[in-house]
Amino acid sequence: MPTSQDMTTTASASRGTTSSEAPGGPGLLDALQHQVALFARRAEQTRLGGVGQVRNSMDRAAYLLLNRLDLEGPMGVKALAAGMGIDSSTVTRQVAPLVDSGLVKRTSHPEDGRAVVLQLSPRGLARLEEVRDSRRELMAQVTDGWTEGERESFCTLLTRFNDSLSARASGLPPGETDTPPTS
Repeated sequence: MPTSQDMTTTASASRGTTSSEAPGGPGLLDALQHQVALFARRAEQTRLGGVGQVRNSMDRAAYLLLNRLDLEGPMGVKALAAGMGIDSSTVTRQVAPLVDSGLVKRTSHPEDGRAVVLQLSPRGLARLEEVRDSRRELMAQVTDGWTEGERESFCTLLTRFNDSLSARASGLPPGETDTPPTS
């Protein structure tokens, strides 16, 4: 339930939109930036961690690293960093506790035995599936009452928004993305 502060700022942000304003005018953009700020706060408050005992049990960095390794397979630190849009030292720091806890393992590169690749361990995959299940349940609860089409539209628009933010951070022109389309 929104706080009185949330409702006040939502009302003032939405009042700026008038029917005579051009699409994307200041009122709509004010309302959009406000909703994004609320989303960021609520996401941080809940960590969008899921439900039940596994809620909040995996931080965002670990989840994103494990998820990428699961989806794309074993890779080196540089490739992992490039794919996530962060630098190698950050990946190295974030991966260390995952290796220590047995969720990720370091192995020799299959073609160049001198190189090391990071790989999701069976324990890491099992833990990732637990967290995914918990987060999936949270998304089901939060969007209860939404149609399948509304969920798809929201996912499409949120993906597009994230791609645009990523492209901007990479210095790409508006409308271009640095990530391949997902299907």
